[in-house]
Amino acid sequence: MDYDFKVFESKIIEAREWLSREYGGLRTGRAMPAILDGIMVSAYGSMMPLKQVANIGIEDARTLRVTAWDASIVKDIERAIAAANLGIGTNADSSGLRVTFPELTAERREQLVKIAKHKLEEARTAVRIARDETWKDIQEKERAGEITEDDKFQLKDELQKKVDAANGELEKAFEKKEAEMAS
Repeated sequence: MDYDFKVFESKIIEAREWLSREYGGLRTGRAMPAILDGIMVSAYGSMMPLKQVANIGIEDARTLRVTAWDASIVKDIERAIAAANLGIGTNADSSGLRVTFPELTAERREQLVKIAKHKLEEARTAVRIARDETWKDIQEKERAGEITEDDKFQLKDELQKKVDAANGELEKAFEKKEAEMAS
């Protein structure tokens, strides 16, 4: 009854990593450098990711410090952050940019929680699709005589345990993000 769940497990890992990246881009009331990951800056005649032209650090709970490698592109960085429309403020000073995160309103917090729930549901859908593909494969192996009917049902139970564990991990990630948005 040896069945290789590696394909299923790799799809679960992909779903978990995708959800983590998506949650990293959701703004909370706290300063998080990950929110600036998708920003592209026009520098040296081409579009470059912000983290390739500047250092991003946390100054305090609601402020990030963006220090450009080259002082001549600070204005370009400021424009790129403003154009990203993330609802954050920027102030240029002698050593770079200060990016401030305003307090979240209750209405915006509710919107963010809805978005986070939607992302959670997308990740769960990926888990369900992986489960269905694996179950079809198990059924085909039983029809082909590679495994017995008893083995098929044991594998189904094992598959369901893996699905439940994956959904539990995704739910914990959502709860953690929801707690971040509440504080």
